[in-house]
Amino acid sequence: MKNENELRVSGRDFVGALEKGLAVIQALGAAESRFTLSDVARRTGLTRAAARRYLLTLTKLGYAEYDGRRFALTPLVLRLGYAYFSSAPLPKLAQPVLERIGERTHEVASIAVLDGSDVLFLGQSRRRRILSAATGAGTRLPGYCTAMGRVLLASRSDAEIERLLKGIRPKKLTPKTRTGARELFEAILQARRQGYAISDEELELGLRSIAVPVTNSRGQTVVAIAVSLQAARMTPAQMIERLLPALQSGKLELATILP
Repeated sequence: MKNENELRVSGRDFVGALEKGLAVIQALGAAESRFTLSDVARRTGLTRAAARRYLLTLTKLGYAEYDGRRFALTPLVLRLGYAYFSSAPLPKLAQPVLERIGERTHEVASIAVLDGSDVLFLGQSRRRRILSAATGAGTRLPGYCTAMGRVLLASRSDAEIERLLKGIRPKKLTPKTRTGARELFEAILQARRQGYAISDEELELGLRSIAVPVTNSRGQTVVAIAVSLQAARMTPAQMIERLLPALQSGKLELATILP
């Protein structure tokens, strides 16, 4: 017996162009991150001419970028999935993990994605301590001076990092904020090497945070999780010793539920 609620789509109702456009987005979303026109045509089964039209359309709309030889998705694609993040699965599934990190560390744990050169917060654990910086769902902070921003930026290619840094005008939010292009680039590369990043009063005086990237089953960095606290409570070295293990455990948990 057929399910009465099953959606039936006739041939005339099916939009093949949309299917092909989504196939191009999926092809660009593979782990290699950048592809030539021939790569995309081969991965999607489209002709080179058709693949070119879809790629140029995505680039025109801001969902893809072209470096003169290869195409790649831009962070704008994340907005397509933001309704998903905000309405159900990930924030809800991640919340218990954030709570466990919060209970283990007695500090505030947060989760965020990269949107352009900014970090967009999806949620946080229930506050156990008052922090002056807002980190609730929907909060947007500059990536260059935040721990989560640096670990998320570290997942990009060197060329993409340089491009993103060229597109911003870093502000010296505190005396400790790094704003030079070279020193920011080095800080991001350090986050890549270490697998974590610390923001030591760069966003706000009196506030420190430590973050790790979280990858999905395809090895793609999707989100970052962090613990933030008042600087007087721990030195950066103490944060690595006391907080990093909890974040790494949470990272492993989240990796199993990421799309």
